[in-house]
Amino acid sequence: MNNKYNNIVIPVDLYHESSWRSALPDAIEQAHSNGATLHVVTVVPNADIPAIAAHLPDGIDEHIRQEGLESLNQLITQQVPENISVNPMVGQGSIYKEILRLATSVDADLIVMASHRPELKDYLIGANAAHVMRHADCSVMVIRERSAS
Repeated sequence: MNNKYNNIVIPVDLYHESSWRSALPDAIEQAHSNGATLHVVTVVPNADIPAIAAHLPDGIDEHIRQEGLESLNQLITQQVPENISVNPMVGQGSIYKEILRLATSVDADLIVMASHRPELKDYLIGANAAHVMRHADCSVMVIRERSAS
Protein backbone atom coordinates (compact mmCIF):
# COMPACT_ATOMS: atom_id res chain seq x y z
CA MET A 1 0.00 0.00 0.00
CA ASN A 2 1.42 3.36 -1.04
CA ASN A 3 0.26 6.30 1.07
CA LYS A 4 0.92 9.62 -0.60
CA TYR A 5 0.09 12.54 1.63
CA ASN A 6 -0.36 15.98 0.10
CA ASN A 7 -1.64 18.01 3.04
CA ILE A 8 -0.47 17.23 6.55
CA VAL A 9 -1.92 19.07 9.55
CA ILE A 10 -0.12 19.32 12.87
CA PRO A 11 -1.94 21.08 15.70
CA VAL A 12 0.31 22.76 18.27
CA ASP A 13 -0.36 24.47 21.56
CA LEU A 14 2.00 27.44 21.62
CA TYR A 15 2.09 27.38 25.43
CA HIS A 16 2.97 23.69 25.78
CA GLU A 17 6.05 22.40 23.99
CA SER A 18 4.93 18.83 24.72
CA SER A 19 2.15 19.33 22.14
CA TRP A 20 4.75 19.44 19.35
CA ARG A 21 8.18 18.38 20.70
CA SER A 22 7.84 14.76 19.52
CA ALA A 23 5.10 15.14 16.91
CA LEU A 24 6.58 17.99 14.85
CA PRO A 25 9.71 16.11 13.75
CA ASP A 26 7.54 13.20 12.57
CA ALA A 27 5.18 15.56 10.74
CA ILE A 28 8.18 17.25 9.09
CA GLU A 29 9.53 13.84 8.02
CA GLN A 30 6.14 12.88 6.56
CA ALA A 31 5.94 16.20 4.70
CA HIS A 32 9.48 15.80 3.38
CA SER A 33 9.00 12.15 2.34
CA ASN A 34 5.74 12.89 0.55
CA GLY A 35 6.49 16.36 -0.83
CA ALA A 36 3.46 17.49 1.16
CA THR A 37 2.46 20.87 2.52
CA LEU A 38 2.69 21.02 6.30
CA HIS A 39 -0.19 22.99 7.80
CA VAL A 40 0.86 24.04 11.31
CA VAL A 41 -2.31 24.84 13.25
CA THR A 42 -2.92 26.52 16.58
CA VAL A 43 -6.22 27.39 18.23
CA VAL A 44 -6.63 30.54 20.28
CA PRO A 45 -9.46 31.21 22.74
CA ASN A 46 -12.59 33.20 21.95
CA ALA A 47 -13.05 36.52 23.70
CA ASP A 48 -16.77 36.66 23.02
CA ILE A 49 -17.93 35.35 26.39
CA PRO A 50 -21.02 37.51 27.02
CA ALA A 51 -20.17 38.29 30.64
CA ILE A 52 -16.82 39.85 29.72
CA ALA A 53 -17.19 40.79 26.03
CA ALA A 54 -18.71 44.16 26.83
CA HIS A 55 -15.61 45.07 28.84
CA LEU A 56 -13.10 44.18 26.14
CA PRO A 57 -11.88 46.50 23.40
CA ASP A 58 -13.34 46.25 19.91
CA GLY A 59 -11.35 43.93 17.66
CA ILE A 60 -9.96 41.83 20.52
CA ASP A 61 -10.65 38.54 18.69
CA GLU A 62 -8.64 39.72 15.67
CA HIS A 63 -5.86 40.85 18.00
CA ILE A 64 -5.80 37.42 19.68
CA ARG A 65 -5.66 35.67 16.28
CA GLN A 66 -2.86 37.98 15.08
CA GLU A 67 -0.78 37.33 18.20
CA GLY A 68 -1.35 33.60 17.71
CA LEU A 69 -0.18 33.83 14.10
CA GLU A 70 2.95 35.78 15.07
CA SER A 71 3.85 33.20 17.73
CA LEU A 72 3.11 30.36 15.32
CA ASN A 73 5.38 31.91 12.69
CA GLN A 74 8.19 32.16 15.27
CA LEU A 75 7.82 28.47 16.09
CA ILE A 76 7.86 27.57 12.39
CA THR A 77 10.97 29.68 11.77
CA GLN A 78 12.76 27.99 14.67
CA GLN A 79 11.62 24.39 14.11
CA VAL A 80 10.66 23.75 10.46
CA PRO A 81 13.37 23.49 7.79
CA GLU A 82 13.13 26.01 4.97
CA ASN A 83 12.79 23.26 2.35
CA ILE A 84 9.39 22.24 3.75
CA SER A 85 6.30 23.89 2.29
CA VAL A 86 4.50 25.24 5.34
CA ASN A 87 1.20 27.00 5.91
CA PRO A 88 0.52 28.54 9.35
CA MET A 89 -3.15 28.54 10.37
CA VAL A 90 -4.94 29.97 13.40
CA GLY A 91 -8.35 28.83 14.53
CA GLN A 92 -10.39 30.33 17.31
CA GLY A 93 -12.78 28.64 19.70
CA SER A 94 -13.27 24.95 20.42
CA ILE A 95 -9.91 23.23 19.98
CA TYR A 96 -10.93 19.93 18.42
CA LYS A 97 -13.67 21.52 16.29
CA GLU A 98 -11.23 24.08 14.91
CA ILE A 99 -8.58 21.42 14.20
CA LEU A 100 -11.16 19.41 12.29
CA ARG A 101 -12.50 22.49 10.48
CA LEU A 102 -9.04 23.63 9.43
CA ALA A 103 -8.05 20.11 8.37
CA THR A 104 -11.16 19.94 6.18
CA SER A 105 -10.47 23.40 4.74
CA VAL A 106 -7.06 22.26 3.40
CA ASP A 107 -8.27 18.80 2.36
CA ALA A 108 -5.89 17.17 4.85
CA ASP A 109 -5.06 13.55 4.29
CA LEU A 110 -3.07 13.20 7.52
CA ILE A 111 -3.20 14.82 10.96
CA VAL A 112 -0.13 14.30 13.16
CA MET A 113 -0.57 15.08 16.83
CA ALA A 114 0.91 14.38 20.23
CA SER A 115 -0.58 11.75 22.47
CA HIS A 116 -1.93 12.32 25.93
CA ARG A 117 0.17 11.35 28.89
CA PRO A 118 -1.93 11.04 32.05
CA GLU A 119 0.55 13.09 34.07
CA LEU A 120 0.35 16.02 31.64
CA LYS A 121 -2.43 18.58 31.81
CA ASP A 122 -1.80 20.23 28.46
CA TYR A 123 -4.30 22.48 26.73
CA LEU A 124 -4.23 20.67 23.39
CA ILE A 125 -3.56 17.02 24.02
CA GLY A 126 -5.82 14.60 25.82
CA ALA A 127 -9.56 14.81 25.24
CA ASN A 128 -9.07 17.02 22.19
CA ALA A 129 -6.79 14.46 20.52
CA ALA A 130 -9.38 11.77 21.21
CA HIS A 131 -12.12 13.87 19.59
CA VAL A 132 -9.94 14.53 16.55
CA MET A 133 -9.14 10.82 16.21
CA ARG A 134 -12.83 9.87 16.37
CA HIS A 135 -14.16 12.53 14.01
CA ALA A 136 -11.42 13.23 11.44
CA ASP A 137 -12.15 12.48 7.80
CA CYS A 138 -8.51 11.54 7.24
CA SER A 139 -5.83 9.42 8.87
CA VAL A 140 -4.56 10.55 12.27
CA MET A 141 -1.06 9.69 13.45
CA VAL A 142 -0.69 9.95 17.21
CA ILE A 143 2.88 10.37 18.41
CA ARG A 144 3.84 9.31 21.93
CA GLU A 145 6.04 11.78 23.81
CA ARG A 146 9.57 10.43 23.78
CA SER A 147 11.25 10.00 27.13
CA ALA A 148 14.33 12.06 27.94
CA SER A 149 16.43 9.00 28.75
